Amino acid sequence: MENKTEKMNPTRQLVYAAVFIALSFVGANIKIMGSIAFDSLPAFISVLVLGAPWGFAIGFLAHILTAATSGFPLSLPVHLINGVMMGVTMVAFYWSTKALLDHRVNSIAAYVVGCIVAVIFNVPIALLATSPLMTFKVAMALVPVLIPAAFANVIIACVIYRFLPKGMQRLTPPGK
Repeated sequence: MENKTEKMNPTRQLVYAAVFIALSFVGANIKIMGSIAFDSLPAFISVLVLGAPWGFAIGFLAHILTAATSGFPLSLPVHLINGVMMGVTMVAFYWSTKALLDHRVNSIAAYVVGCIVAVIFNVPIALLATSPLMTFKVAMALVPVLIPAAFANVIIACVIYRFLPKGMQRLTPPGK
């Protein structure tokens, strides 16, 4: 299956974006620990359905929603940086997966690499970005929870994307 490059109707984009933001709010309330939740799962799906710019915006909002429902436990500046990093994670996931699919790499392998790239951006790179505002001990204490949570969010998103209707799929889904 070829990657779809045609543009989606702007009204449909807005409706999908609103649905993904609402689902991110639901996921923000399914807490794993503190401000770690299933907020990014809909954001990962959104980047596959709507593309990188929407994925960035929804990823940012998803993290801010979770932080807000948790009372910004690490401070507003840390969560703003983490929100930007979540947006960057969405873009890195999209482009790494898309590049491999465009080079006709097996779709499952492309998504596995995309998931690994997403977790690298979501955990160590995001922690490095916030390290000037947090202590090293706080950052290291978050790693054992962040890594499995990040993998869970992105892997479940890929599985759900696989079963979405073809009209919603922008990239070749895993396993096709």
